Amino acid sequence: MSLFSLVAVLLIEQIWPLPYRRVVHEPLSRLARFLEGLFNAGERSHGLIAWLIAVGGLVLFAGSVHVALHFLNPLLAWLWSILILYLTMGFRQFSHYYTDIQLALRMDDVPQARKLLAAWRGRPTDGLSSSDIARLAIEEALSASHRHVFGVLVCYVLLPGPCGAVLYRAAAFFAEVWGKRSDADAGGFGKFSQQAFAVIDWLPLRVTATGFAIVGDFEDAVYCWRTQAEKWPDTQLGSGIGIVLASGAGALGVRLGMPVVEAGEIADRAEMGTGNEADVDFMQSAVGLVWRALLLWLLLLLLLGFASLVGS
Repeated sequence: MSLFSLVAVLLIEQIWPLPYRRVVHEPLSRLARFLEGLFNAGERSHGLIAWLIAVGGLVLFAGSVHVALHFLNPLLAWLWSILILYLTMGFRQFSHYYTDIQLALRMDDVPQARKLLAAWRGRPTDGLSSSDIARLAIEEALSASHRHVFGVLVCYVLLPGPCGAVLYRAAAFFAEVWGKRSDADAGGFGKFSQQAFAVIDWLPLRVTATGFAIVGDFEDAVYCWRTQAEKWPDTQLGSGIGIVLASGAGALGVRLGMPVVEAGEIADRAEMGTGNEADVDFMQSAVGLVWRALLLWLLLLLLLGFASLVGS
C-alpha cells in the first residue's frame, strides 16, 4: 500500500498542486503561536511540553483516524494516507522557483534569476553571478528535496499508517519556527524542538544521501560525504543538511558551497563537492538526480512488497 499511496500522491500533485502556505503553513503557524503564548516561559521544559502537545497531538490524531477508517473500510484508510501524504510532501513546494530560475538563466536574464532566488531564499542576492545563482539554487533544491520528499518518505515507510509523515513534517516545522529563534523572549523554549528533529532526521538524512550516491557518481559522493559534510554549519539550510549537500555535489560532479556575496558582505561557506563550477546545465542534472533517487526508493518499495507477497 505504501508504494501505491506514494505514486498516487505524486500523480495528484502534478494535476492539483497543493497551496502549501494556505493549507499547511498558516494553520501550523497559528498553532505554534498559540502554544508558544500559552507555554513559553523561556525554559526548555516548557518547549518540551508544547512540542509534545503539538507534534504528539497531530501524530495521534492522524493515527487514530487511520485506525478508525481501517475498521470501517481499508480503502478509506488508504485514501486517508494519500490525503496526509499530499499535505506533508511534494515537489511543488520548491520546484516552481527552481524551474523559473533555470529558465531565466537559460535566457541570460540574470536580474530576473536574482529576483527569483531572493524570493525563494529570503535573502538579498545583489551582485551574484549566474554561477553563484545556479550553485545556490542547486543547494536549495537538494535541501528541499530532502525536507519535502525523501525525509517524509522514509518516516512514512518506517512508522504505521500516516503517522511517520505527520511526525516528520510537524517536527520539521516546529524546529524551524521555535528552534531558530534567537531573541530574548524565546529563551530556551525552542531547544527541544531542534534536538527532537535532529534525532528524527538522523536516518532520513543518510537515506537521502545514500540515494544520491547510488544514482550518481558513487565514489565521489561517498568521498565528499566523508570528508566535507561535517564542515557545513547547521545554521545554513538546516541541521545536518551538509550530509545531503556533500553527497549530492559529489554525485553530480559539481562544486557547491564556497563564499558568496550576500547583502554586500562575503559569506564564508565551506566547499562541497568536486569538479566543475555550477551552471544552468548542472541545475538540470540536479533535477535528474532527485528523480532517479526517488525512482530508486519506489523500486525498493516495489521489491519489498513483492517479497512480502511471496513470503505470505
